[in-house]
Amino acid sequence: MSPKRQHLMDQLALLPDNVLDEVQESVDEIVRWHQDGVFRLTDDERAAVRKGMDAARRGEFVRDEEMAAYYRRPRIFATRRGGDCGPKTAD
Repeated sequence: MSPKRQHLMDQLALLPDNVLDEVQESVDEIVRWHQDGVFRLTDDERAAVRKGMDAARRGEFVRDEEMAAYYRRPRIFATRRGGDCGPKTAD
């Protein structure tokens, strides 16, 4: 095993189960992509895309100024699926 892969395995061994679940989901997506070269959406992803497309058809867009303000905010992220991924504020 290469040192780079050994490092990866060592890092994985340190992760808690809930994070390993996220890693497994990501690996599953990568494997699916490489099997046939076609990215296939999950049911949840497909529903989110439909929701966004429906909103766009209704003309529900965020103003450019709102998006610019959003991207200017400081961001410290939580885990991808483990909760709020927006900026953390002091309590």
